[in-house]
Amino acid sequence: MKILDSKFVKGFIKMADDGYHQGWHERNGGNLSYRLKPEEVESIRPRLMNNEDWQPIGAHVPGLGGEFFLVTGSGKYFRNIIVDPEACLAIIELDEKGENYRIRWGLVEGGVPTSELPAHLMNHEVKKRVTDGRHRVIYHAHTTNTIALTFVLPLKDEVFTRELWEMATECPVVFPDGVGVIGWMVPGGEQIAIETSKLMEKYDVVIWAHHGMFCSGEDFDLTFGLMHTVEKSAEILVKVLSMSHMKRQTITPDNFRALEPRFHISLPERFLYEKEEGPLDDLV
Repeated sequence: MKILDSKFVKGFIKMADDGYHQGWHERNGGNLSYRLKPEEVESIRPRLMNNEDWQPIGAHVPGLGGEFFLVTGSGKYFRNIIVDPEACLAIIELDEKGENYRIRWGLVEGGVPTSELPAHLMNHEVKKRVTDGRHRVIYHAHTTNTIALTFVLPLKDEVFTRELWEMATECPVVFPDGVGVIGWMVPGGEQIAIETSKLMEKYDVVIWAHHGMFCSGEDFDLTFGLMHTVEKSAEILVKVLSMSHMKRQTITPDNFRALEPRFHISLPERFLYEKEEGPLDDLV
């Protein structure tokens, strides 16, 4: 099978293009990675290169030793992925120790995998472990409204989760574990990868202050849908904050609790705190 004809590559390209059309990927902003299934690797193995040198990952991920990933390239534009995927994407293989990678396909015009590769792989390792291997997609995008909120809301998991949940009833159903938040850090380095992977132990969504969002999911649709839902909620909150300094009514803690049996979810009580009545100015 030709690599570009494989279902997982087509799904990857569609997701990247969908994100670009949402306005989340200006210039070369954002990155995406997918952990291949063994049968997917075997279906394309005859098309893979074997002559590339091993390169250090910049992180130690032994839980991913020997795995293959489809990733976006560093400096590549999401808007060009659908036009020339072989120039913008790469399939990489990790060595058995999870310390080095080599390119097996793609980046035909030169280049290296995304500069956020350490963060992607450290988060893949965590999500592989905590989901028994179900999660295979890590997605980072520059989601406009979510970024805007990091300038005005306290950078606390409880505050962001509660405010996003209140904006639409589907939100606690789509991300019942809440969201994690990290203060501003230099992107592309080991420290932000470590801090994100810590939060990925309990969340599928991590917000990077003044930068964007990281999401993890089982497949392309679920991961894109998760980010889309969080960003839609953030958009509603931005509009509410722009219209009034008061919420006349909202979804209450007991309203959230009423969702649990109907949708078979369990919402952490730490997000269902009672608020003091007052202007939104008190929150921000």
